Amino acid sequence: MPESLKKLIDIISFLPWIWEKTATKLAFFLLKANTSYINNFANYLQKIKKEIHECKKCYAYTDSKNEFCPICKDSSRDKNVICVIEDYLDLISIEKLKIYNGIYHVLGGAISPMSWIWINDLKIKELLQRIENNDIIEIILATNPNIEWEATAMYIRENIKKDITVSRLSKWLPSSGYIEYADEITLINSFKGRS
Repeated sequence: MPESLKKLIDIISFLPWIWEKTATKLAFFLLKANTSYINNFANYLQKIKKEIHECKKCYAYTDSKNEFCPICKDSSRDKNVICVIEDYLDLISIEKLKIYNGIYHVLGGAISPMSWIWINDLKIKELLQRIENNDIIEIILATNPNIEWEATAMYIRENIKKDITVSRLSKWLPSSGYIEYADEITLINSFKGRS
């Protein structure tokens, strides 16, 4: 096998959830693909680092020409309710439901000493400042039901200084299930039954 093809397979294998067999198939697909497709693919890989950045309010992704994401700029959204999520994929899953009209806060992960992720590695301090500096009446902890998120949710609850409602998604979300993989009915019921 040519050395550059081996290196491409290694690079693709580094992607999450891609094993060597799938990486090999993808590498051969790219090898046989039309040149304009490959050029477009390479161009967009470079663009994602140059043209996308975090929103300065909620830490979701937005175009580099915008300081804030479309949700934070949308005046029709309820600015008094913040849905706290692990990452941008959770935001996409929740937005598809069209049942939530508040704003978001993307933490960028969960407290996980096993993975060397600590409180200061996340956007928790920024969340607490948003709560303190704004007229927030409810925080929805839309977090994945696992040990890391339990620790993260507990830390957030204990450090909110205002008297506001802090709710969690309901029992509809299965134990150790992930928001981004939950079906629409499960997510809708989790939001409606939050406590």
